[in-house]
Amino acid sequence: MRLFSDSYLLICLISIIFSSCNSVGEQKSPNIIFILTDDLGFEDLSSYGSKLINTPYLDKLAKEGALLNSYYSTQAVCSASRASILTGSYPNRIGFSGALGPNSKKGINPNELLISEMLKINGYKTAIYGKWHLGDNKKFLPTRHGFDDFYGILYSNDMWPFHAEYPDSYPDLMLYEKEEPIKILEDQSNLTKELTLKSVEFINKNKENPFFLYLAHPQPHVPLFASSDFKGKSKNGLYTDVIQEIDYSVGLIMKALKDNNLEDNTIVVFTSDNGPWLSYGEHAGSTGVYREGKGTTWEGGQRVPCIVWYPNEIKPNTVISTPLMGIDWLPTFASVTNSSLSENKIDGKNIWEVLINKTKNSPHEALFFYYHVNSLHAVRYGDWKMYFPHRYRTLNGRKGRNDGIPIKYEYVDLEQKELYDLAKDPSETKNLYQEFPEVVKKIEALADIKRSEIGDDLTKIVGIENRPVGIIE
Repeated sequence: MRLFSDSYLLICLISIIFSSCNSVGEQKSPNIIFILTDDLGFEDLSSYGSKLINTPYLDKLAKEGALLNSYYSTQAVCSASRASILTGSYPNRIGFSGALGPNSKKGINPNELLISEMLKINGYKTAIYGKWHLGDNKKFLPTRHGFDDFYGILYSNDMWPFHAEYPDSYPDLMLYEKEEPIKILEDQSNLTKELTLKSVEFINKNKENPFFLYLAHPQPHVPLFASSDFKGKSKNGLYTDVIQEIDYSVGLIMKALKDNNLEDNTIVVFTSDNGPWLSYGEHAGSTGVYREGKGTTWEGGQRVPCIVWYPNEIKPNTVISTPLMGIDWLPTFASVTNSSLSENKIDGKNIWEVLINKTKNSPHEALFFYYHVNSLHAVRYGDWKMYFPHRYRTLNGRKGRNDGIPIKYEYVDLEQKELYDLAKDPSETKNLYQEFPEVVKKIEALADIKRSEIGDDLTKIVGIENRPVGIIE
């Protein structure tokens, strides 16, 4: 539970007052722009090896900053991944799993401290433009959780009456401004453009204030939409059109920073909430050499692109292979902005020294891959990744269609533990479980410790550190 004492609030108030009275020439706290795409695959940017998709603005961002090639979303599904980014906690610790639907009785707990709240307390202006997906009841809305402004949708863009498989399962998809629905979305073609323009307006308006901008693109989650400026432009299909429009959006954001002389004091992060939804075929992205995709804890499900730009401290052409995760942003932003954390236990670590190339050592002894309600599927320890028995979905090498209609997954039971050396075998093809008993023993010990904290349905251990999601009473 988040506990704010009177003295803590007084300290925060004093901090805000003094932060607005900086002496001339004093460095302001850095602005933060966090750009989150939806279902983007590891190999969907030219800087990450795509031969089909040209992303010059993101390539420039990577050349001028840091390209992370061992960065993981915290879970391979929308709501859980987003909850972990904003709270710094494994989603199962805070009661999140899966993707919340319309009219859900659950949402982000008001006792959680989000990045937006942490920075708002520290005098930042805050905005989210795009997809929220942490609850659609009023008590869960982003404006109730530290965001000054919101323009976008409250859950996934396929949860509408035009769903490819279940058109009768969802109500109208509403576009919101702050806390009010302003129109029914029947065509999402201009949404990427509108969210970008909102972001540019926010930057222009707040150039004199420290700000946190969370641009959460609903794309390239199906159904795919590109504006008339980009539809058909790539000559490589709609998915490529969509990514190239997102890339152009990044270019406009960076231009706004330059126009407002904010380039030297703004941190920009670009990443994805999870890997690609492979059953959608040509309407889905590519994992490159990595196994499986969204909805699994195999590498293709959670290893995603991540670019971090901050010319003040991050050197150009930095490439980082240290394993890092979505839980790390909150404590990292707390450190670089001198913001206070709550008393909640979080799982993330401050990764700033890794990003600025002062160390290649991960602050994590291990990373834990949970899925479904509370099931520990895998652990990454150094270059090793070990999987525990679980059921997962797969296409078994089949290719999806090219028309936006998904094919059916098969479900497979992983019956025995498996161990892979990701440095030598990134595609996870050779099981080394029998060959490295000492590595297995170490990972099993780490897994037992984490189960004692958070739990694991497979072992029926009840976690002692779990915190529930908010529930409508």
